[in-house]
Amino acid sequence: MKKLFIPASMALTAMLLLTGCLELHLGGGSRNDAQYQNPSVGQQLIDLQRARDAGAISAEEYQTQKAKLLGNK
Repeated sequence: MKKLFIPASMALTAMLLLTGCLELHLGGGSRNDAQYQNPSVGQQLIDLQRARDAGAISAEEYQTQKAKLLGNK
């Protein structure tokens, strides 16, 4: 009996964790809808600037992405 208890309890724990993750992923959890809206062009420009300042993107990549956002493809 003890041999089955540990695997069964681990399986039950895993199922409960996965159920919670699925619930959040499928939209069952409470969330703020404003958080999931598309960012404005201004916010995207700010994020681009921050990425450049942090060194995550190059100055050339910054200029390319900025031009795309502003419609100067």
